[in-house]
Amino acid sequence: MPVIWVIGAAFGPSGLTTQTVIPRVFSLDNFKVLFNDENVPFALWYRNSLLICTSAAIMQVAIATFAAYAFSRFRFKGRRLSLVGLLVLQMFPQLLSLVAIYLLMYRVSLIFPAIGTGSALGLILVYLGGAMGYNTYLLKGFFDSIPREIDEAAKVDGATAGQTFRQIILPLAVPMLAVVMLLSFIGLLNDFLLASLFLQTKEEYTLAVGLQAFVSGQYEQQWGPFAAGALLTALPIIVLFQFLQRYIVEGLSAGSVKG
Repeated sequence: MPVIWVIGAAFGPSGLTTQTVIPRVFSLDNFKVLFNDENVPFALWYRNSLLICTSAAIMQVAIATFAAYAFSRFRFKGRRLSLVGLLVLQMFPQLLSLVAIYLLMYRVSLIFPAIGTGSALGLILVYLGGAMGYNTYLLKGFFDSIPREIDEAAKVDGATAGQTFRQIILPLAVPMLAVVMLLSFIGLLNDFLLASLFLQTKEEYTLAVGLQAFVSGQYEQQWGPFAAGALLTALPIIVLFQFLQRYIVEGLSAGSVKG
């Protein structure tokens, strides 16, 4: 029902101020506001979101993959303490760290403006640590389910740890990597809190921050353009899911067989 309501608000000329869920008259006026209004650089917000979210999601998956493999296959000093630390950090809400993160990045911006507050690169760097614990634990659990006999057989054949990871373990982990990639991209695309804190000008906004301006007015809320923007925001997620669907299904099937 909420999805139908959003679709109706996007194509209805009255937005949410309608007596029926499905509008009696369909209109594209709300979409025209997004692309024809000079005060609404929606295409620029879209580009910013795709650039920031794609870059951050890929790097999140890469860092979490290396960390998870190290925790799963190697025994080193501080391993258990590091795992506990990652788990404890996930217990605290993101809101508690906002002030500390902002002050840290503000100090960084005084020395390196390109990676501080008010920059997309600075926001990407903050995103890299946001889901580190969750993604690492998720991938570590998958790596733990892969028999160590595979590593031992590769070692007997003369493969190094890096070759074993790159040529054997990583191809087996593609389904789980697809799941983590999809979850990371969705979380980043929907993020408003950090993006609104770091992106300070209208030209730097992402979709979440830019669309919020339509419904944040004290006396006027434009729910029609907001709903239209929300529908267009969902398109990258749908495309990514369709692209990764085969790998996700393979991962679920493999998990059910192992279970």
